[in-house]
Amino acid sequence: MVAAQETSLQKILEGTSQYLVPLYQRPYQWGPDNFKELWRDVTQLAEDRAEDVETTHFIGSVVLAPVPGSVAGSITRYLVVDGQQRLTTLTLLLAAIRDHLRERDASTRRDTDRIHNQLLTNQYEDDPYRLKLLPTQADQASYTAVIDALPTAGGDDNIGAAYRFFRAQLAEPIDPDLGYDVVQIAHAVTSGLSVVSISTHPGDNVHRIFQSLNNTGLKLTQGDLLRNYLFMRMPTRSEEVYRTLWRPLQDALADNERLETLFWLDLLQTTAKVKQTQTFAGQQARLDRFANEDEIVAEVERIAGLGRLYGLMLHPTDEPDPAVRQRLIRLAEWDSTAPAPLVLHLLVLRERGDATSEQVARALLYIESLLVRRFLVGRVTQGLNRLFPAAVQELDESLPVDEALHKYLSVGRKHYATDEKLTEAILTSPLYTTGRAAQRKTMLIWIEQLFNSKEQVEPTSLTVEHVMPQTLSAQWRKEVGSTYGIENVDDLHDSHVHTLGNLTLTGYNENLGNNTFDRKRAVLRGSSIRMNQAIATFSEWGPEQIEQRGRELAKLIIGAWPGPLTDIAANGDDNPLWESMNRLLALLPAGHWTTYGDVARVLGTAAQPLGNRLATAPAPNAHRVLTSQGEVSPSFRWVEPGRTDNPKEILEQEGLRFAAGVRADSSMRLSISQLDELRRAVEDGFDAVQ
Repeated sequence: MVAAQETSLQKILEGTSQYLVPLYQRPYQWGPDNFKELWRDVTQLAEDRAEDVETTHFIGSVVLAPVPGSVAGSITRYLVVDGQQRLTTLTLLLAAIRDHLRERDASTRRDTDRIHNQLLTNQYEDDPYRLKLLPTQADQASYTAVIDALPTAGGDDNIGAAYRFFRAQLAEPIDPDLGYDVVQIAHAVTSGLSVVSISTHPGDNVHRIFQSLNNTGLKLTQGDLLRNYLFMRMPTRSEEVYRTLWRPLQDALADNERLETLFWLDLLQTTAKVKQTQTFAGQQARLDRFANEDEIVAEVERIAGLGRLYGLMLHPTDEPDPAVRQRLIRLAEWDSTAPAPLVLHLLVLRERGDATSEQVARALLYIESLLVRRFLVGRVTQGLNRLFPAAVQELDESLPVDEALHKYLSVGRKHYATDEKLTEAILTSPLYTTGRAAQRKTMLIWIEQLFNSKEQVEPTSLTVEHVMPQTLSAQWRKEVGSTYGIENVDDLHDSHVHTLGNLTLTGYNENLGNNTFDRKRAVLRGSSIRMNQAIATFSEWGPEQIEQRGRELAKLIIGAWPGPLTDIAANGDDNPLWESMNRLLALLPAGHWTTYGDVARVLGTAAQPLGNRLATAPAPNAHRVLTSQGEVSPSFRWVEPGRTDNPKEILEQEGLRFAAGVRADSSMRLSISQLDELRRAVEDGFDAVQ
């Protein structure tokens, strides 16, 4: 049962009571904006009460819960479930008023004694029952200094800042015309500020009150809720557990979001399908099974141990094993949260002796390999948030963990690209338009490290550059056209410019821009980056050289990042380029047409490989893709077995008009922008459901 009543600060604080801010609550966090707002409210109230002493001002609520075994001698103790920031600030304001009056006006001795002995302290009690409000452990020293008027009062933390702010405001002369003085400000605080006191009764489910407060907009995080719930379940050992386990964990993780993530990752160790938004509910259901305080303490010990392992993921340089440390650093550089549940699981296995550091390092390499190979074939993130938590549950426990993970990643549709598919993608896929820009840069930095360069490259000084530029100058057109024919330049440029073979890294002072290859080669030759020195060995640069370099890089990548087990890997054709093509063609509307070149341009490839694909593999609406003149290609053939109908007749039945019976009506041709809009719509929708 919960009781609520409107009351004053004086009625809350006076009497033989003590209010404990739970040790696990967040430290005092109010700042200057909060202080200013409260001071405006208080001074306005004092002015209003000069005319009508019954005037009050509502400032919010406090939620109080009796401490189990709360009667300590004559003192009744309450936990401040919510409202600690407000209650702490008001007592600091009272302390500032007390000290101001003591220094400025000896005639107010009665008022200052009343503030100190009745509202700030329990006059006849010793520690730890002496202070009316006992803040969280992190704030106790600073707060006690203020209440006891010690020389250290008003330090540089938030407690000290609040006290100094109110002392400064009180030092300002008060306009006599306002009708009030500092004593009347004190009365406004103690009697005029209206507070709703919400009190629970023994046996109430206090952590559910936290939930209720959260639902009404008081913004308690799931980490707050779980912390509060755990410590409510430890009435006699909370201070010890906070000091020895919880505070070190909280300090190591640094913020509440990471604490919440830790609780979520813990759930994923046993339940693969749980959203982070369900963390509190999932943990609460699990923790409710613990019957006594000792079991809760043991659970906090386990969480603290898990937190130390999570800390290695956040700060991998703290990992003592060199091989594991290197792999953790790499995953941190990749900056993907998806592998976290599996990575934590691997560290847990090692912690309890079920895996060696060597096995964990190898398993982490397989995770890295999966990320790299998926990235290079354009798969990037789809499905990873399901794949890694599922791996925790599905690894073959009869095998060493590295072998079990390699096997798991190699079966099913994990899109763990084989060497063959990886090489094909490196030669044909537009890597520059794949994934996040930061990951493209990271990928190239990792490739540079494969050249065994002794010189360390500073990542922040590097940018991703195209050797053959994104926009061809007249000189580039001339050079490429002289070898491949001027009529083929655009198609060849479109199909090669964004592939890995044409990408490199340059420093800020090595901008390649749109310069000719001869000028770029001079810059690259003097670069400290080994892959640039390799590019500079070419005498010219075009599609042939881009493909040659692509194959060379593919060999390096295959050697560094192992692929799936070939004897069990799925053999399905899942090249994302052709899957994207199929999704796009499926959206081509009846009564309209497009060209091989336009589809290729939108997908980031060339017309020739796209045409070859349509000639050898089934694709939806392939008959709606025509030549640039609007004619059915002479080489068009139905790939579907037994199909022989005339594609032109099908198009006419769909509503497409042909001029002079030969060429499709140009007004019914889809523009590049329309095709790209279709592509974005289908790809965004596809990503959303992965």
